[in-house]
Amino acid sequence: MSKNVLRFTLGAMLFVLSFPAAAQQAKKVPRIGFLSAQARAGSPQFTEAFLRGLRELGYIDGQNIAIEYRWAGGKFERLPELAADLVRVKVDVIVAVTTPASLAAKKATSTIPIVMTMVSDPVDSGLIASLARPGANITGISVMTAEITGKQFGLLRETLPKISRMAALWNPANPMQTSALREVEIVAKKLGVTLQELEARDSEEIVRAFAAITKERTRALHILVDPLFIMHRKQIADLALKHRLPAVSGTAEYADAGLLMSYGASFPEAYHRTGIYVDKILKGAKPADLPVERPMKFEFVINLNTANQIGLTIPQWTLMKADRVIR
Repeated sequence: MSKNVLRFTLGAMLFVLSFPAAAQQAKKVPRIGFLSAQARAGSPQFTEAFLRGLRELGYIDGQNIAIEYRWAGGKFERLPELAADLVRVKVDVIVAVTTPASLAAKKATSTIPIVMTMVSDPVDSGLIASLARPGANITGISVMTAEITGKQFGLLRETLPKISRMAALWNPANPMQTSALREVEIVAKKLGVTLQELEARDSEEIVRAFAAITKERTRALHILVDPLFIMHRKQIADLALKHRLPAVSGTAEYADAGLLMSYGASFPEAYHRTGIYVDKILKGAKPADLPVERPMKFEFVINLNTANQIGLTIPQWTLMKADRVIR
């Protein structure tokens, strides 16, 4: 056999052998399932915060990871089907946004690692055994929304000390809203405030809720934190302004949209830190061994422009408490 023929034969063999190696390498790109109760266009800054967290750790979608997005668009009944679909496509880890999405993911799989985020009380909801030792296949971020609901209500009452009647907007389709509403009821009773409880499961019911507030002449509103309400925060803020209603909720995005005030953990920060859990799991850590993280800082935001438009004077001591004032 001549040297040229030998070189050609060896080259051909190496070329053929490279195909299985390349295919094997391609299969190693991790697939991340992203299950959200919201709509894709609802809060793009939240998704971007998650992607930024991944980029800082060296992960880029479409290069060394692949992200499978599933959006429920505020329709919680779609979550089980979407979670099951992520299991069918065999993702390596599921990022579940909000308690309803996390519950759907947990029901869909007991083997695929789940990183929950934007979850209020993961222990009370049955997602994990404890914050320190989650157990099973779930870990992630808790934003403690139910626990600080009373604080939000109190800040609004402090701004309006003479108000004796307030409304609470909640979504009965969200299983965690019941405990949050209970917190509001406790604080309202303690402060001697009559509470008007209003349900809303979609945009039309939000409009009807505001009509009910006007009919009952209720003069302040507390919006419980919910994926549907976050999606429609601009609508809610505009309606509150139209009806000259001082209102509070649990994330700064509401105040940025025009609501009077907000108090709660940073949602973009929670999304951002979710990437850290994904990275640890992709590197071999087990969810059961990763403690659930709670927020270290809460932000109080006041929209002074809205206060001026509805003719409300914010007490100086309340303004001094704010971490940020929108002027």
